[in-house]
Amino acid sequence: MNTIDILGVSVDVVTMDEAVSRAKAYIAEEKAHAVYTPNSEIIYAAYKDAEFCRTLNQADMIIADGIGVVYASKILKAPLPERVPGFDLSCRLIEEANKEGYSVYFFGSKPGVAEMAIENLKKDHPDLKVAGFADGYFDAEKEKTIIADIKEKQPDILFVCLGAPKQEKWIAEHKDETSARLLLGVGGSLDVWAGTVERAPEKYQKAGLEWFYRLKKQPSRFFRMLALPKFGLTVLFKGKRVKKGKNNE
Repeated sequence: MNTIDILGVSVDVVTMDEAVSRAKAYIAEEKAHAVYTPNSEIIYAAYKDAEFCRTLNQADMIIADGIGVVYASKILKAPLPERVPGFDLSCRLIEEANKEGYSVYFFGSKPGVAEMAIENLKKDHPDLKVAGFADGYFDAEKEKTIIADIKEKQPDILFVCLGAPKQEKWIAEHKDETSARLLLGVGGSLDVWAGTVERAPEKYQKAGLEWFYRLKKQPSRFFRMLALPKFGLTVLFKGKRVKKGKNNE
């Protein structure tokens, strides 16, 4: 599997169709597989945090969620074929689940959000098999209950929507306890499916400006967004070149 090393994170060189195909192959195997979907902000956080970087690189597949990651690959003279947004990959897998009969489990966001998301998804995907759901507000005891519930339900796909880096660290620590075949860290996807958060219009998506739309909607994100120019400059001056294979940091 070809990957490109972007500030220490091994991002898979895949198209959306290839990512979907690989995810389906993971579901067919009798073990847990982790898929992470970092944008430039998350990769920059991993660059600053060696432990988080190691966690990311333990994944079976890392896709380029943000347009900044694609631009970084071009700076490194090893361009990724396209952006593979985590939300879009999740939607494609929901379609596959509805068609192929995969069972899904939703974990994360505020209480009540997963139920709204499931209701909305069922409108377009009436045959979707929902194994279960749990919100993302938990202490140590509730976490044990959630893990036990997931293990009992044995979902084919577990969508973990806790936000980075919490979701990636949770998956890395617990994936083998859940009996799920495919675990994806997909941030705010549940909120978008539920309708509590609006995704950027298509024109912003196509232009790679979803980050700008989110900033317009939430000016409080300004200081978080400062990571974007830092990411670009760091790639420009300290970026590495392509590596073959994963987990060879």
